[in-house]
Amino acid sequence: METHRRSSTNSVRSHKPARPIALEDDSTKASDALPLPLYLTNAVFFTLFFSAVYFLLCRWREKIRSSTPLHVVTFSEIVAILASVASFIYLLGFFGIDFVQSLVLRPSADVWATEDDEVESEVLLRNEDARHVPCGQALDRSIRSLQPSAPIVTAEKVFDEMPVTVMTEEDEEIIRSVVSGMTPSYSLESKLGDCKRAAAIRREALQRITGKSLSGLPLDGFDYESILGQCCEMPVGYVQIPVGIAGPLLLNGREYSVPMATTEGCLVASTNRGCKAIHLSGGATSVLLRDGMTRAPVVRFGTAKRAADLKLYLEDPENFETLACVFNRSSRFARLQSIKCAIAGKNLYLRFSCFTGNFCSDKKPAAVNWIEGRGKSVVCEAIINGDVVRKVLKTSVESLVELNMLKNLTGSAMAGALGGFNAHASNIVTAVYIATGQDPAQNVESSHCITMMEAVNGGKDLHVSVTMPSIEVGTVGGGTQLASQSACLNLLGVKGASKESPGANSILLATIVAGAVLAGELSLMSALAAGQLVKSHMKYNRSSKDVSMVSS
Repeated sequence: METHRRSSTNSVRSHKPARPIALEDDSTKASDALPLPLYLTNAVFFTLFFSAVYFLLCRWREKIRSSTPLHVVTFSEIVAILASVASFIYLLGFFGIDFVQSLVLRPSADVWATEDDEVESEVLLRNEDARHVPCGQALDRSIRSLQPSAPIVTAEKVFDEMPVTVMTEEDEEIIRSVVSGMTPSYSLESKLGDCKRAAAIRREALQRITGKSLSGLPLDGFDYESILGQCCEMPVGYVQIPVGIAGPLLLNGREYSVPMATTEGCLVASTNRGCKAIHLSGGATSVLLRDGMTRAPVVRFGTAKRAADLKLYLEDPENFETLACVFNRSSRFARLQSIKCAIAGKNLYLRFSCFTGNFCSDKKPAAVNWIEGRGKSVVCEAIINGDVVRKVLKTSVESLVELNMLKNLTGSAMAGALGGFNAHASNIVTAVYIATGQDPAQNVESSHCITMMEAVNGGKDLHVSVTMPSIEVGTVGGGTQLASQSACLNLLGVKGASKESPGANSILLATIVAGAVLAGELSLMSALAAGQLVKSHMKYNRSSKDVSMVSS
């Protein structure tokens, strides 16, 4: 055995590859073929190249002055052209010689790896020879050393480049029970006590029932406990939406970086340009006009007279304090502000308006919300310097004023718009709402907005404003408590409830939304006035991928 090991060791040594230094010593450089020393040859071709180029430039300048066609060349010019081309080819080859030699003569990493492996092999063989045990026992020990001390258990396996949770036998039984209908899918969280496991089982059962794969929908990396009973029922994963930052938005003397969750190309970039224009012009100012959430229940009576009696009672100022005390006890945030009543036959419609410091969940476009307001009523304005309009927005004050009148005002009126006298307020509102954990459906009335533009200071500058009567936002409850959305609220400085003044954070968030809408309106209207909208969308909002190839 020892003789065999020594012979194998010698065999390894005999096949050792040559050292890298030997390769350099035996190689021949390409510059050795030159008749002159390398530095003299370089000097000649450098001089020839620059002399020929200088001669040609001088000749072409004379031809331009004398209106002589450039393609008419003399013999000397032909020689100069050939000399410049030849010297350029040489210089290109000269600068490439060392680079090519470095690639050709660079020692291979395999050579060094082979030598290291040989040294390690020799050490191992010597250690083997130093053992004072029978050969069979030594061989047996080497085999046992390759086995792990404990079985390796992995919780996931890779399938189509997506992590898939491995199911246990117990999980498999539950999946079959869900598929057969014996176990309701909605009861998995309460029965298992593990929201992540329940989502994984529900996901697998859904795939088996539908025969469709959910491999592109992420499952891992989300806290399913945080949405139990308040944000989403029967989850099977989560959707990823990119979040971009527009700003800084200079609003009421403070700078804000506005998070926007969207999949629409150019939206964040456009809003960011509007923020830049506002910042360069001194910032925007926002004012809260009204803060009140509304609820409108209906009460049915046996007769119209009884409905009228209640209407008179509720609208009597002497009874308001009594009603407010009862109403305010129903919530630690809600404070009754007013009650308005309307009768239709024997039905009495009540409209309670209150300050909440939180958000509600009504999602219907209504004229009453556009007229009277709901949630936070905010107006935001800015005066954009004329130079900023020309240099940053690439248009003119006159063009913006005319376009706003034709598109946002007259065009919206012709379309019968309800609260939609703007360019794209809903784009910005929805993007900010998704990023900060608001109810995206509140976009229906929160996007009510009228955009006004007017030339001021003798027509040199632009006054732009947005009036939004029903911004419905909150910083407490719902999706605002999720980790990602909470981080975006924290970025704006409005996370959670204000300790100093209840409702102050939601008011600030509403003004930021209005400021972002102002920036978005300003930039989009400028793009339309300058004819840039279609070009930018074709460049940045159209995928260059072959969809058929991606799907296959």
